[in-house]
Amino acid sequence: MKLDARTWLFVTLVAVLVTCLVVGDLVGGKLTGLHLFGREWVFAVGMLSFPVTFVLTDIISEFYGRTAVRRVTLIAFCMVALTFAIAYAAGAMPWASFTQSEGWDGVGELHFSTVFTQAGRIQLSSMTAFLLASLVDISVFFLLKRLTGNRMLWLRATGSTAISQLFDTVLIQALAFGDKLTPGEYINVVTTSYLIKLVVAIGVTPIIYGLHELIERRLHIQPAPLDSELAQAKTHQRDA
Repeated sequence: MKLDARTWLFVTLVAVLVTCLVVGDLVGGKLTGLHLFGREWVFAVGMLSFPVTFVLTDIISEFYGRTAVRRVTLIAFCMVALTFAIAYAAGAMPWASFTQSEGWDGVGELHFSTVFTQAGRIQLSSMTAFLLASLVDISVFFLLKRLTGNRMLWLRATGSTAISQLFDTVLIQALAFGDKLTPGEYINVVTTSYLIKLVVAIGVTPIIYGLHELIERRLHIQPAPLDSELAQAKTHQRDA
């Protein structure tokens, strides 16, 4: 079966998005800190992959519409869940006897469980926050698109991210670290994480414009028609 450019682009965007989410969740248990302006700014290293997801979600929303991006969000959520299910199943399997010897310098039980199966709360928190925040992002994106038409791409891209990531940051830090941090530490982590996400959201806006231009001019793929988005929104409201 020969795939056209629009289908190839969609498959590529979804593949990269799912990869970034899985990797972000796998490494997200590590907190790092930067010392700037006389204080330590603490954030989870899983945020390294989030700028890519910002861009990809907006591109999918713009070129494939509300229904497509909602389905991609659900697929991504299920793939992250599948990843962790496989990891936990692997962790439950017995270890080969020679890996228990003192001379074994490969991956051991402690290393494996620390990386893959001891961060279950963080992983579940991240999955929950991602799903809910993504649905908020999609709703805000298409609300702004209905208000502005195909103009002001920067507004719907940055605006939807700013609102959804505030929701995501507050929720994930509360679920994952709420009882492990003092109120001051919690506020510090939330503030730092959100400011970084906000700065990144603004910073990647030129990239979104560049990709938008590349897709239209080089791949000859046009954004999803606004009238189809309105029809989808009305259908969604009737179904609800």
